[in-house]
Amino acid sequence: MKKILSLLLVPLLFACTPDKVGAEASGHSHAIHEHDRCHMCGMMITKYPGPKGQLSLKNVEATPSFCSTRDMFSFLLQPENTRQVNQVWVHDMAKTDWDNPKDEFFIDGKTATYVYGTSRQAVMGPAVASFSTEQAAQDFAREFGGAVLKFDDITIELLGENMSHH
Repeated sequence: MKKILSLLLVPLLFACTPDKVGAEASGHSHAIHEHDRCHMCGMMITKYPGPKGQLSLKNVEATPSFCSTRDMFSFLLQPENTRQVNQVWVHDMAKTDWDNPKDEFFIDGKTATYVYGTSRQAVMGPAVASFSTEQAAQDFAREFGGAVLKFDDITIELLGENMSHH
């Protein structure tokens, strides 16, 4: 009898997994692999320096990753995408190496502090450097220049201005 009962329970275990995976997927960033390409520009993500970004979108299994926080913002600030964004992850550049940021240092991008207009370069020109604390961002800005900004301060206009200077 025990054997039959355990066989009956097995399908139930599998029936529960997809939901759990969905909840899991929306709650955590995923490692960016060596061959992953930027959702915005198609470049290899890990080949380039500077902070990367990742998003969790409503009703989408995959978590799009970006070669730079700048590309991530360019994507998420488009009105049709803004509504779809559940979560945002960026590297805490106070804790990880600029040239090779590690994914265990992903932090919540909505609560991060950013430095924009810095002399440090990322993939597509000026970086949008991300930090878990305002203090770390201010220290970075003092050393490399740039404006200290909150998530909501970063706009398409701000990113666009810098594009037109090139």
